[in-house]
Amino acid sequence: MIESLKLDEEILAASLDDPGQFALLVEKYQRPFLRVAYGVVRNPQEAEDIVQEAFCDMYRNATKFKKQEGASFKSWAYRVVINKAISHYRKLKRERERFTLLEPDHYENLGVDEVLSSALDQKMTAEKMLDRLPADLRRVVEAYYIEDKSYADIAREENLSLSTLKMRLFRAKRMMKEFALTV
Repeated sequence: MIESLKLDEEILAASLDDPGQFALLVEKYQRPFLRVAYGVVRNPQEAEDIVQEAFCDMYRNATKFKKQEGASFKSWAYRVVINKAISHYRKLKRERERFTLLEPDHYENLGVDEVLSSALDQKMTAEKMLDRLPADLRRVVEAYYIEDKSYADIAREENLSLSTLKMRLFRAKRMMKEFALTV
């Protein structure tokens, strides 16, 4: 596995001189990145756009990638995709909120009322699921997914090790999936 991580980082470095090398990383990570982006935006076309933009950002910022303890190319790349997806989601959310300012007769003909209703239902469902989480899990979920804080910042604020923080996020996601089945 360590060889695989080195290989990704070496491919990234080599792609600066030979852009064709970057295609190896695209081929390797495109599907997993699509799943992550889709998990945030729930739209396959938007997920594809997000992943494409993320790969472009990774390539443009390849010289900025520095191997750090506990942070491989893979973790850096996933963070780029997740940040891009969350930013895209927030943009969509702002656009939806603008529609709510219109009078109902303006947007009824646009067919947007169902979309807004669905978005509101989803938000209320997410808030209910967050409310059901134990306080320690809720804090880390909100910090990571809503406030967009890094693992390091959350771990420092919560006085946790990175592995404990990751385990709490894993448990919270698992619990929320179980909540979703009962909603």
